[in-house]
Amino acid sequence: MARQQRAIRTRRIFLEAAAEVFDEHGYDAATIASILERAGLTRGALYFHFTSKEELARGVLEEAVTAEGLTPQAFKLQEWVDIALLLAYRLPREPMLSAAIRLSVDPRARGLFGTRWPDWIQMGAEILTEAKARGELLPHVDPEATSRLLVGAWTGVQLVAESMAEPPDLISEISALFELILPNNAVPGVLARLDTSPHRAEHLLKESREPVAS
Repeated sequence: MARQQRAIRTRRIFLEAAAEVFDEHGYDAATIASILERAGLTRGALYFHFTSKEELARGVLEEAVTAEGLTPQAFKLQEWVDIALLLAYRLPREPMLSAAIRLSVDPRARGLFGTRWPDWIQMGAEILTEAKARGELLPHVDPEATSRLLVGAWTGVQLVAESMAEPPDLISEISALFELILPNNAVPGVLARLDTSPHRAEHLLKESREPVAS
């Protein structure tokens, strides 16, 4: 068991090191040597888990679609909002997520590995479909199209914010995005009860990470 846990930790160290290097330098400029230096482990240990830079990139992308901090809510629309807020909060703090987005917008990496955008779109579409069945959405709303447009808008907001000389707080930008989007999607009674505060994600994550009392 101890050996298995050690192997899991070692694999994670390499993924985190690769994510940092991909995020800082891009896929093409990243090298195995720089990833090894960042990880502080041996080449043999790396090749036990990953045979190439390509496998490391795929590993980083596989880690990208997580919904840590997401908990069931009274409204499915609130869960849809929470996913986007949580990602915006975690992104500047977690190189794994940041690297996955950089790999997704890098034309060469995208051609080699694809992106995780379809997974995010599907996750959102499923939540919105349930929200519509519950009567939370206006009649004209198409869950698939709405989810796709949000993923595109979220990515665009993140890329523009990152490129500015004084980058604005991403989660505040995503909070403002929902203030524009939700009135055209949510029924008034639900809209009035949704929380799009930029502080919400931090509270959700904190609650999800607190130990459960026995």
